[in-house]
Amino acid sequence: MEQFTYGDQGATDRPFPEPLDGGWPSGYTVMVETHELATDDPSAAFTALTEGILTWELHRRAGLTMESGADRAAPGVRVVSGFGLGPARIKAPCRVIWSRAPQLDGAGRAVPGQRGGFGYGTLPGHPVRGEEAFYAELTADNRVLFSCAAYSLPAGPLFRLAAPVTRLTQRYVLSRYTKAARALAGGA
Repeated sequence: MEQFTYGDQGATDRPFPEPLDGGWPSGYTVMVETHELATDDPSAAFTALTEGILTWELHRRAGLTMESGADRAAPGVRVVSGFGLGPARIKAPCRVIWSRAPQLDGAGRAVPGQRGGFGYGTLPGHPVRGEEAFYAELTADNRVLFSCAAYSLPAGPLFRLAAPVTRLTQRYVLSRYTKAARALAGGA
């Protein structure tokens, strides 16, 4: 099994109500962004968003290709995301570290006060070293949030030189994830 390219695995595994701000491994560039998603049915929106995250649909709707032998994110699953066009496509191999499915009550409704989603860590060939996670949250007061958190460093000298472009690309992809999350939650 391929080894992770960084030494601080698992810091994105933050179940509700653990905060997403602070407590990240030192020495990494950290990015955390959260958006509230308006919905008339928070339970259904949360469940749909969590399922969209776990089945790679969030990534596909954001314009990435997802290559995996598994239909769903689960610990140990290897996935290669791709961004760009043709020969300019960047391949980014990762392995899922943790995943969390929606917790439902006896009536099949999502229980308020939980997070679903997954986090994965980088493998050799990825342009950065670190971890990224995608969270759907149903707050205790029934609001739906989408969050993305990452801590990373460039994978080598060439990627260090390209770090400003990499950060811009990460911001662009994050905006696409947020748009996709709104669509997934709205389609509930």
